[in-house]
Amino acid sequence: MENGLSRRRFLRTTATAVALSAVAPASFAALGQAKPRRVGVIGTGWYGKNDVFRLIQVEPVEVVAICDVDTDLLTEAAELISQRQLSGNRPQTYGDYRKLLADHKLDIVIVGTPDHWHALQTIDAIKAGAHVYCQKPISKDVMEGEAMLSVARAYNKVVQIGTQRRSTPHLIEAKHEIVDKGLLGKIHHAEMCCYFHMRANGNPEVQAVPGHLDYDMWTGPAPLRPYDGIPHIRWWRTFMEYGNGIMGDMCVHMLDTTRWIMGLGWPKRISSFGGIFLDKSGKSNIADTQSAWFEYDELNLVWQHRAWGNPADEDYPWSCIIYGDKGKLKLSTMQYDFVPYDKDVQPIHKDVVYEDEKYPEEKNEKRIERNAAPATRLHMLDFLNAIDHNKRPIADIEEGHISTASCILANISMQLGRPLVYDPEKRKVVGDREATKMLQKPYRSPYQHPGKRL
Repeated sequence: MENGLSRRRFLRTTATAVALSAVAPASFAALGQAKPRRVGVIGTGWYGKNDVFRLIQVEPVEVVAICDVDTDLLTEAAELISQRQLSGNRPQTYGDYRKLLADHKLDIVIVGTPDHWHALQTIDAIKAGAHVYCQKPISKDVMEGEAMLSVARAYNKVVQIGTQRRSTPHLIEAKHEIVDKGLLGKIHHAEMCCYFHMRANGNPEVQAVPGHLDYDMWTGPAPLRPYDGIPHIRWWRTFMEYGNGIMGDMCVHMLDTTRWIMGLGWPKRISSFGGIFLDKSGKSNIADTQSAWFEYDELNLVWQHRAWGNPADEDYPWSCIIYGDKGKLKLSTMQYDFVPYDKDVQPIHKDVVYEDEKYPEEKNEKRIERNAAPATRLHMLDFLNAIDHNKRPIADIEEGHISTASCILANISMQLGRPLVYDPEKRKVVGDREATKMLQKPYRSPYQHPGKRL
């Protein structure tokens, strides 16, 4: 057993050295540092574990403490982390992230909780002295995002957002080799979409909260819904109380990708229309059908999602297509296709990169997104490099805020039925007091919204 464990640790160390030397040489010295970076994890469900496992793969960090309100998830995560990290140590476990932050001096905190917790946990981790890797979308409302950005800058901490399309190998190639080299010509339009049937629905009965779950703490600053089943993974995403619907979950990725590839900032105007058009039978209150327009100078980015029916393009069910006057570029997590309009120019196709042989431990990992794992590893390397050199990471908190807030503003536009122009300097919707009031959601007592202190 010890020989097998030693071999696995050797393989992980070798893979780490190769990854660091090939992608981020400046971080290679971390392999020999006397004291590994101390890491804490808040939220040990699906993507909390996914992110910390990818971090462990690229640097021999020490995960010293983890937190979750579900003791079943917490126990499982502690055991898995002890098997993955080089020291073999089992991290200390907590049910309240505030005690975790108080007990440990951490270099890095990974926030992998549901959306409604991201702001408070990220801000508290920054104030406790840590750099933060936070999952997307960064916030539940616009003013949470403004507060997170302000605190990150005030404390001079690196905050990387989990919009890892910016670190996806084949998308990086598409940006550099197609867009940056002008193969598309003049770009005036882009379309983004998601046609996955990902809107959980149903009418489960109210029931007793199981003993392994602290449901009040799980709810935190959000409205306290009657408990009707484990909220993890899919169920919480179907309620606007905790997230921002498919717009905030899936559009945020493709909007962020398109902005990054084209070098775009805040949209000039945002408008959106949609609602629950097909299935009104269950408890879900997120839109099953929605379109949005993000307007720039002589350029529109258009979003469409349907949680029903078939995709417009079976090969690109969750994607963005950038249109130029010389060709179009189709992009997804799985591939890209450059389609030139000139028949004398060769089309270009590239598939996603997999790294199964480098990381054999992933073969038995539950719910791993194999196509996203290489991107997340590169994203972690970029995060570490930014910390080492005190610079902004590729998915800096400000970029995450723009992408997240734009999606939130689209939802507000859909609710009000009119276009919105957001002024990030004044932190208000221009000429629209009603919409401005909707930039900040009320918090459940005793939690205090961080936007009140701006």
